[in-house]
Amino acid sequence: MMYDLQKHHRRSIRLKGYDYRQSGAYFVTLCTRERECLFGEVTDGEMALNEYGRLVHDEWLRSAEIRDEIQMDQFVVMPNHLHGIVIITRDPVGTTGLVGAIGWVGAHGRAPLRRVPKSLGSLIAGFKPIVAKRINEQRCTPGLPIWQRNYYERIIRDENELSNVRCYIRENPARWEMDENHPKCWAQTKTKVSQAITERG
Repeated sequence: MMYDLQKHHRRSIRLKGYDYRQSGAYFVTLCTRERECLFGEVTDGEMALNEYGRLVHDEWLRSAEIRDEIQMDQFVVMPNHLHGIVIITRDPVGTTGLVGAIGWVGAHGRAPLRRVPKSLGSLIAGFKPIVAKRINEQRCTPGLPIWQRNYYERIIRDENELSNVRCYIRENPARWEMDENHPKCWAQTKTKVSQAITERG
């Protein structure tokens, strides 16, 4: 079954009491403010990054390079958002064994005694400001907001779900015209929300 972002992802709410520092795989989405298309464009089902999109791409990879406990899996930079799979692991890079919502363990079935990895929130909190700063430096717009506040995440619970999410990410450019983050879809969503608020008033 195709991974349904609307059903499985947009309803994602941070679990009360869940420790986002623990080992595991997470599907994350970061969107630009007001879904502004800053990072390039999709042509014939292929994403073409502009200079800002390449900056986002490179900084996302660098975020893993400077953090021992982070691995970046499948990801894609779209015109106004980024989808990515982040793996937080206490094990050395290259070990396998995704276990439910608990995460990655070695072949012996036990997580080694190493320092507790930093949280997913910490990763995003470091990534978003540096990207915003560098984009604003390039276009001479100091302090202008780039990102929507917060981000979306989903805990990936098993290998089957991991495969489905990877497939969704790979196919994202080809499905851009139908994507809820596409400007025309986003505008329709905002209009519906505004109308609902007006009717309630």
